Amino acid sequence: MFDLYRQLLTRKIILGTTVGAALFFMVVGVIFWGGFNTGMEVTNTLDFCISCHEMENNVYQEYKKTIHYTNRSGVRATCSDCHVPDPWGHKVARKIQASNEVLHKIMGTIDTPEKFDENRLRLAKNVWRAMKETDSRECRNCHNFDTMNPGSQKDRSQKQHLNAMQAGNTCIDCHKGIAHKKVHDQLTDEEIDALEKPRADHIRPIAPQWQALLTNEVAAAPVATPAVDVQAAMPAAVTAAEPAPVAAATKTETAPAATPAAPVTTEKAAPAKAAGGAGWSTIPARQITVFYPGQTSMEWVLGRTHGGARAFKSGDRCTECHDKETGDMGHKIVTGLKEGVEPTPIPGKRGSIPVQVQAANDGKNLLLRFQWPDGDHAAAPFAKDGKMDPANKVKLAIMLATDDVEYADRTGCWGTCHADSRTMPFAPDQSAIAGTSLQYAGQGVTKYIGASRTEIELKVDPLGGWNKLKSDDEIKAELGAGHYMDLMRYKMGEKVSENGHVLKERVSNDGGAVEFNATLNGGTWTVELKRPLKTGKPGDINLESGKVYNLGFAIHDDYSNARFHHVSLGYKLGINNAESDLNAAKK
Repeated sequence: MFDLYRQLLTRKIILGTTVGAALFFMVVGVIFWGGFNTGMEVTNTLDFCISCHEMENNVYQEYKKTIHYTNRSGVRATCSDCHVPDPWGHKVARKIQASNEVLHKIMGTIDTPEKFDENRLRLAKNVWRAMKETDSRECRNCHNFDTMNPGSQKDRSQKQHLNAMQAGNTCIDCHKGIAHKKVHDQLTDEEIDALEKPRADHIRPIAPQWQALLTNEVAAAPVATPAVDVQAAMPAAVTAAEPAPVAAATKTETAPAATPAAPVTTEKAAPAKAAGGAGWSTIPARQITVFYPGQTSMEWVLGRTHGGARAFKSGDRCTECHDKETGDMGHKIVTGLKEGVEPTPIPGKRGSIPVQVQAANDGKNLLLRFQWPDGDHAAAPFAKDGKMDPANKVKLAIMLATDDVEYADRTGCWGTCHADSRTMPFAPDQSAIAGTSLQYAGQGVTKYIGASRTEIELKVDPLGGWNKLKSDDEIKAELGAGHYMDLMRYKMGEKVSENGHVLKERVSNDGGAVEFNATLNGGTWTVELKRPLKTGKPGDINLESGKVYNLGFAIHDDYSNARFHHVSLGYKLGINNAESDLNAAKK
């Protein structure tokens, strides 16, 4: 038997190699391969990654607070899942690169928190650059467009993921700072643009479930929001009948010259009639949730801190991402959960208000109706008696614009809000305003649109363009070209209607042509607007049947003023046009 084994082991096979030698090297190879792979796997564990204090005391502590560490499904993504490739060749190359990290460990390059923070941006850039080159390969080990269910995503996520597939963006373009301390806000605008630039080789075919989204066959996941349904918030008696008028309030300060509204009595009003004598009960309603915006100006919308800036600049409307989450947005801003946009919070102020909006026309006039629940008083700590505008518990402002106004097609009236307006972060001193031609210099910088300025600064502080006015002749030409927001406003306490516009500033004293009626009954506000389709007045848009216009509105509730209001996103108002968000059909 021994001779048989000896003969077998000494038998020569390929290139004179004996069977015994081949078996020996096979065993040695298996042992070596097993040991090598075991070593590879050991160095891929979380325990190994945090075995040095540089990692344990810094990035690990940040990582433990993220959803990658603890989540509802119990699936944890560890360091290697994000930083070590799965393909064997790429994994070996990454391990070789890690020898440089060992060198810096010996050198003590990041051996203190202070040193680590000094190098944090440089280290992050290295990771972002690598992930950009690989089309976020490690992210896609878990998060793949082909296996995502868009129906379980919010509108915002659906839209951005679809844009990424079509344009050639990758995960890291949007998802920086999700596992470690945020440092991408330290990048220059040029660095951001270069890092997030779409790449043709990252464009991918649209998977079937995303094709369904393109044809509107997929609905977005419901968004949890603190906003209350407007019908549920209204008493049954109010939703069944027209509200009675509100008692007159005492006028306490002088308002700009404006056209007084028809007197409002305290007697019970008859049901309001819409176009053609039909009651409002026959006219479809849409719920629009207005929300508290803090200091999120137009410069903020276009800037780096707004995650949707890229999509917005490419033409996406705000409603495409945020229509169903405005209540949640307002809650985060008003409570300070949204970082950096509300430096002076008002305790107890509600973050959003659900508004029921109806529209119609009678062939000559546009008729709009707004209904929303009244709120409890939340005193503003920086205002006398907690009331910024004690004469008016509530004000309603409505703006209309054509697509000729820059960004109006996407934002509605948001384009009138700037970072250097009064109560905003870059508002100029009153002494600087006094020498200008601005009509409302005594109040500070009011609303304006970009068409009235030679430049709007978006990158270098101070942001905005309040002091970069065009000449009077240029402003006149912009007005003639229709580059303005048509503004209508009603002050409930003073019972004053205002009809104006926004171009170089807010103008609210240029005559009538609009009628408001406001009532408060059973805790519900009802405000109705009647406005000629064609007024012939400068600053008023002539509304034509079959066309669509941009609509935005704001509610100053609880005696608020300036930016401390609740605002809508931009919506499309049609005049006998069903292809709109809100159709003012003839009745």
